[in-house]
Amino acid sequence: MWQAKVIMVNGELMPFAEARVHPLSLGMAYATTVFEGLRAYYNPAKREFALFRFAEHMRRMQVGMKLMRFDRIYDTAEMRDHLARLIRANDPDDDVYIRLLAYIEGIGLMATTGPVGFTAAAMPRDKPKFAETGMSLGVSSWHRLPDNASPPRIKSTANYHNARLTQLQAKADGYDGALMLTAAGKVSEAPIACFFMVRDGRLITPSITSDILESITRDTIITLYREATGHDCVEREVDRSELYFAEEAFCCGTGQEILPVTSIDKLPVGDGRIGPVTKMLRQRYFDVVRGNVPDHPEWRTVV
Repeated sequence: MWQAKVIMVNGELMPFAEARVHPLSLGMAYATTVFEGLRAYYNPAKREFALFRFAEHMRRMQVGMKLMRFDRIYDTAEMRDHLARLIRANDPDDDVYIRLLAYIEGIGLMATTGPVGFTAAAMPRDKPKFAETGMSLGVSSWHRLPDNASPPRIKSTANYHNARLTQLQAKADGYDGALMLTAAGKVSEAPIACFFMVRDGRLITPSITSDILESITRDTIITLYREATGHDCVEREVDRSELYFAEEAFCCGTGQEILPVTSIDKLPVGDGRIGPVTKMLRQRYFDVVRGNVPDHPEWRTVV
């Protein structure tokens, strides 16, 4: 597997291990950071890398910076050029996972809005170990953050303290991962991924108002499902008890891609095996992101 050689800080390339942010910067002291995880998929037949849904990732990051009142918002074209240069400098021979962070790098009071810096890292990423076997989830006693406290729909690092507590509890309880509920007791999402289930043959996912991240992978799955089946994915509130009626389930996200779920609260999902809808969507997803099919060329930004 290839290794990361260089990292980018404020547009400058430097050795990977030498990146620094001052420990008293607001990005560190108050988690005034928004980030994106992106993938650049390698197509060996074309010998090219393509950032998947780069424009949508940048739009979400820009909204997050706006919401957090940063005094600078990075331009999409500027950042595309930066990431293309970063990928080439690392000379990868396989897929690239990119972690892009924008933060208040200055030292100041809690309400300080700048100056704004960014760091971009291009790294290899192992295939999740549950991708082929499925994973077990447990419903967590930690609730998902509500929108009017710390909006989960943006990727702010501050939100992931909530996710970390949830994941730590899941591990302590013997699960591979967790599902969080909203304060109202409805299903929200996994700590770092959105959730889908199949019930009565239809794909269902918690609504965008269920305190979830406005996930780009979630939107991709909804689109691919509609195109493949002719049916819309049902987006609505989901009760906890409905989880036990599910015939299939999976989680999705840029980093995780598609992870089948085979048990919830130590009860099997369906027959406890990866189901046909999950398999179909996983195949469609990888065909599209890698450019193996001509569908949705607008989702792939070649670098």
